Amino acid sequence: MILGIGTDLANIDRIAATLARFGDRFRNRVFTGLEQRKAEGRREVAATYAKRWAAKEACSKALGTGLRMGIAWRDMGVANLRSGQPVMRLTGWAAERLASMTPPGHEAIVHVTLTDDHPWAQAFVVIEARPLAQGLLDSAATADHVAGDRQDRKEP
Repeated sequence: MILGIGTDLANIDRIAATLARFGDRFRNRVFTGLEQRKAEGRREVAATYAKRWAAKEACSKALGTGLRMGIAWRDMGVANLRSGQPVMRLTGWAAERLASMTPPGHEAIVHVTLTDDHPWAQAFVVIEARPLAQGLLDSAATADHVAGDRQDRKEP
């Protein structure tokens, strides 16, 4: 079931101007160390920061709070899987809020997608509650299906 949906559109030039004006003060207040290393290693530094800014805004909306109720910017961070897929990492009050909105017997999954096309960066966040038992059933069904496929290949 869907627990929350959020979206945000950020202006890359505005983020670039904020970075130029406030520098590390802005970076350290808003972005995790991982996010800073990722952005600073990219050719399009401001666009990378803008996408992460948009993701934080979108995530706070999906959590149903906006940036109030104790959620700090750094409580929400974007990381990337080895495949490059972005993932949201929640800590502090954001993680507590996520836990409080997740129904018993479910796990919360935070989906995020990012894009940019100068001068805009955009993020969508969807928070899904997935039944814990369903995940186990899906794993068993997948294992049975794979085992069945292997058995089919063995027969002439």
